[in-house]
Amino acid sequence: MTTTDTHHASHGYISDKDRYLNRLKRIEGQARGISRMVDEEVYCIDILTQISALTSALQTVAVGLLDDHLKHCVLDAARAGGDEAEQKIKEASDAIARLVRS
Repeated sequence: MTTTDTHHASHGYISDKDRYLNRLKRIEGQARGISRMVDEEVYCIDILTQISALTSALQTVAVGLLDDHLKHCVLDAARAGGDEAEQKIKEASDAIARLVRS
């Protein structure tokens, strides 16, 4: 467990875990495909197009995880109140800031 894993036995994304894992496996395949394209000296614009698609796929996963975090972890903490609620809201805000910068 990481330092951000607190009182919850399961995370909000757990009901969609298989969907996330399948999507991440496809993303992994896309990344290997891009490596292969570079190795085969494919036209740079074609590689950039694939990188854009990979970036979009990763952003989709990130937004989905953030949505699950807000609907489960943050909502549960807000209902409980106190320091944990403030911590979860700050974590979510920090995650959003990182996503916006990327």
